[in-house]
Amino acid sequence: MSFFRPEVLALLRRWAEVIVAIAVLALGLWIAARPGPVVQGFGYVLAAFAAIALIPAVRRARFATDGDGPGIVQVIEGRILYMGPVDGGAISVAEMTSLSLRHDRGGQVAWVLVEPGHMLVIPVNAAGAEALFDAFTTLPGLGAARILAARQSPHEGTRTLWRRADVPALTQ
Repeated sequence: MSFFRPEVLALLRRWAEVIVAIAVLALGLWIAARPGPVVQGFGYVLAAFAAIALIPAVRRARFATDGDGPGIVQVIEGRILYMGPVDGGAISVAEMTSLSLRHDRGGQVAWVLVEPGHMLVIPVNAAGAEALFDAFTTLPGLGAARILAARQSPHEGTRTLWRRADVPALTQ
């Protein structure tokens, strides 16, 4: 039996990276308030690293879902793997030509990934889907703010977030 409710534990797990970054930032500022230039310098450096780590931590926490949707997502060496109850597949991030976010009338939200000859639809709340954030931010010209804004938008329909301007050739 746990002292905390399951919803609180899920929230703490989702924001754990942010909580750790804030704690390290506070520790760095506390150390910087101690006497001595070396100790103060170490404290300021520690606080600066924590502040830098805090920005992507907040973005990843905002992107994360509860993971109770259908299927499992893994991102391994630039390949996005989705194993769903009905379908699945793999797409290389380097070969992707399009990324969209689909909101249907039933309230289901899914990522639509396209590469030449293949399309993969991944529910945003699939287990492990939080790993997609880092994969998507590697796409040229697609920023984290745009991904987060689309993810939190309540509008129905399909919204294209990114499209490759030039498709890489298989041979040169």
